[in-house]
Amino acid sequence: MHIVLENVVKYYSRFKALDGVTLHVEEGEKVAILGPNGAGKTTLVKIVSGQMRANSGKVEVMGLDPAKTSRELRKKIGFVSHNPMIYDELTAYENLKFYANLYEVKEREERIKEVLKKVKLYDRRHSLVKTFSRGMKQRMAIARALLHDPDILILDEPTSGLDISGRRELLEYLRKLKKTILLTTHNINEVEKLCSRAVILMNGKVVAECEISEVEEVYMKIC
Repeated sequence: MHIVLENVVKYYSRFKALDGVTLHVEEGEKVAILGPNGAGKTTLVKIVSGQMRANSGKVEVMGLDPAKTSRELRKKIGFVSHNPMIYDELTAYENLKFYANLYEVKEREERIKEVLKKVKLYDRRHSLVKTFSRGMKQRMAIARALLHDPDILILDEPTSGLDISGRRELLEYLRKLKKTILLTTHNINEVEKLCSRAVILMNGKVVAECEISEVEEVYMKIC
């Protein structure tokens, strides 16, 4: 298994954000985490990516505990959230050069060129990120996540800010990747285009798991 969560609990003060969540994701699988606002989706992916510790339960990513080996796992995980987390005062190229050094990317220049072309920002590589639109910043975040060729992609509402064409192109690109993908989204159409199955969270609990062919019916019935 690439991702294993068993009976995971997470509190924010007295609020229980995750309440005994169990989830297994196999290598190469593309799994969606669906649920309304406050369901616990972002908390879950932050725990998987090592950005946050669970209060109890078992968490393993590629056989490692992300809370104890976050530095090692950062080289194996690409993370994209609805907040691009890009340095506005640097150019697109300078941003990726910084992260390439951080991740110790081999053949750095070629890899930077490759990912900028994939997200259609190569012609703006020397522009300051603060001049970019919201959608362009999100594409920069995706380029950063792909830069070190991670084994696992964790995508927390990655198409936020993208126009229809941008969403379509991103989903098509992600669909072709032979990588393990964990996706949170409110968009059932995105789930149907990218993922093989879905897990539905409500109030911090897994309330359903289903195949993509039945995801809309199950999700609408529950939520």
